[in-house]
Amino acid sequence: MARKPTRAAARKKQPAAIQTSQSIEEQTRLFLKSGNKIKVIQSGVSGQLSTVASKNIKLGNKTAVK
Repeated sequence: MARKPTRAAARKKQPAAIQTSQSIEEQTRLFLKSGNKIKVIQSGVSGQLSTVASKNIKLGNKTAVK
C-alpha cells in the first residue's frame, strides 16, 4: 500500500511585484498604441451590470398603527 503524503505540495512562488508592474505597463502601452483609449470612470461607479432583481421589502409593520 502506498503512503499518503504528509504535507501539501510546494506552490510556485509569485512573480516579483516589479515584474508584474512592468507587464501591466507593457500591456497598457500596446493597448494605447493599437488605437484604443482608456476610459476614466468616476469614483463610486461600477461597470458591472446587476444581475439581481430589485426586491421591494418593507421592514416593520406600519399598517398596524392606529
